[in-house]
Amino acid sequence: MDLLLRQAEQIRASNALGRSKLTRRLFDFLVDCSKRNVTPREIDIAVDVFGRTEELDISQDASVRVYVHRLRRKLDEFYAGEGSAEEARLTIPKGEYRVDVRPIDPDEGDLGDTAVPDHVSHRGRWYAAIAIGILCLIAANAVIWRIAWPTPPKDPFTKVRESAVWSAVLQDHRPIIVAVGDYYIFGETDQTMNVHRLVREFSINSREDLYEFLMNNPKQIDNYVDVGLRYLPISVAYALDDILPVLNEPGQARTRIRIMLASEVTPEMMKADHIIYVGYLSGLDMLQNVVFAGSRYSIGDSYDEIIDNKTKKKYFSQVNYFEQGAGTSRDYGYASTFLGPTGNRFIVIAGTRDVAVRQVAEEMTDPASLADLGKKTSNAKAYEALYVVEAMKQLNMEARLLQASPLDSDKIWNAPELQQFPDK
Repeated sequence: MDLLLRQAEQIRASNALGRSKLTRRLFDFLVDCSKRNVTPREIDIAVDVFGRTEELDISQDASVRVYVHRLRRKLDEFYAGEGSAEEARLTIPKGEYRVDVRPIDPDEGDLGDTAVPDHVSHRGRWYAAIAIGILCLIAANAVIWRIAWPTPPKDPFTKVRESAVWSAVLQDHRPIIVAVGDYYIFGETDQTMNVHRLVREFSINSREDLYEFLMNNPKQIDNYVDVGLRYLPISVAYALDDILPVLNEPGQARTRIRIMLASEVTPEMMKADHIIYVGYLSGLDMLQNVVFAGSRYSIGDSYDEIIDNKTKKKYFSQVNYFEQGAGTSRDYGYASTFLGPTGNRFIVIAGTRDVAVRQVAEEMTDPASLADLGKKTSNAKAYEALYVVEAMKQLNMEARLLQASPLDSDKIWNAPELQQFPDK
């Protein structure tokens, strides 16, 4: 068992599993099952790793099999390269969902007679005994020190916090606002004035917007009513699971971090506080003008469309339009970071749909991905990036960075649409 755990730790430390958090989660799950001598079923993996329900039809969903195949391939690549000198290797037997550890026997040659020859003097034996005794004392002393003062566990988020993006947020004492993209919904009433349907209308984003709409359309007054409801996309929960551990730096004051709805963010907050937006592009609310003021991109009328104004190319999310079979679809994610008007920092983690939001959150909290972005943008302090994500039934399978380029923060705040920004 110790051999299995040592090998698992070596693989985690090597980054052989890549940037996909689902691949890492699958690996940890299978290792834990092996540690407990449990062989999981395919449905167990689908529920515990991928967050599916017990009612999932495994015959129609190949997600588990695809990811297990990818994990098996990554293990083979590790032991063919960096892990070629390891004392053992982890394997996933074909057709099974468990991790085995297989010791690798060294090629033992003829070591000859290791007995001490008769002609070795008593003095030599005495010196050897003293040397062995000293080594034993040193080893025992090291064990005692390790028990008394154990090595503190490594914080897996240290490298992420040291990146230019997150260090700019964590190095001062400004409030950190995590703004989640939310949506206002209102009720449609029937002839008895009971609410029988909930409505989402992009042009009505608050109770005040609804009242204004009804004032301008008095014939609709009896048809719609405020029910005090807002909703969040499910991807926000998964994204926060990636982001909050990064912000929760040891010694950081909990009161510094505040999670709130994007619709509640005020211009005063945008002026002075660090703002981290998480959610759909369509949920940016008043942040939309700021985020795209100096961008090469804009959002299409459907909010499922991202337009590259430089090349005139349009990227349209297919997530809600593909057949529910075994095929894949494409979703698009957007990330950016730039300076605010008083030196505060904006970080945007967004997408057209859930798949992309989750993937961008993974990319922006992964050291390798952040380093890659730094290279592609010449380590600019402000930049934006566009991702394409291949999805299968709301599950992000593969992601690719389409484009990354520097941003001019001054250009953002000097944009005509922001000239009324308070005390800019």
